[in-house]
Amino acid sequence: MVLSKTSNQEIDVPVWSNLSWPSWAWLDEMFRDGEWRRPFKVEECNDGDSLVVRAELPGVNPDEDVRIEIVGDELVISAEKSESHENTGRHVHRSEFRYGSLTRSVSIPKGVDESKIEATYKDGVLEVRMPVPAGSAGESKHRIEIKRT
Repeated sequence: MVLSKTSNQEIDVPVWSNLSWPSWAWLDEMFRDGEWRRPFKVEECNDGDSLVVRAELPGVNPDEDVRIEIVGDELVISAEKSESHENTGRHVHRSEFRYGSLTRSVSIPKGVDESKIEATYKDGVLEVRMPVPAGSAGESKHRIEIKRT
């Protein structure tokens, strides 16, 4: 049985030493790989005639672990992360590893010249720049009116 954080409140959990389930939440989090399960953060903005997409990817080797593709009308950034730690003490040996694939996609304007897309990586941030085709900036904007009911 897999329990979400909200479902923990809906079940009858035994009490040990006057500690109820919320006091044991740290145990649940310890086994979750918090940051590893979340997709990486992405920021997109216009910089003059260019669309700039920045992705926060610390600890990856951009030459081996990152892949950037144009699929249809989307920029797709994929990354492979892996990490291992080994601690050996007097009476204990602990080895830990984790790995995972992360993918994010961002819509791009139609007509982007793929040969002019440039990507750089510095200080854990991947930056992808692409010139926006003339006339496409106005085409993609359409304000939706909010009606009160």
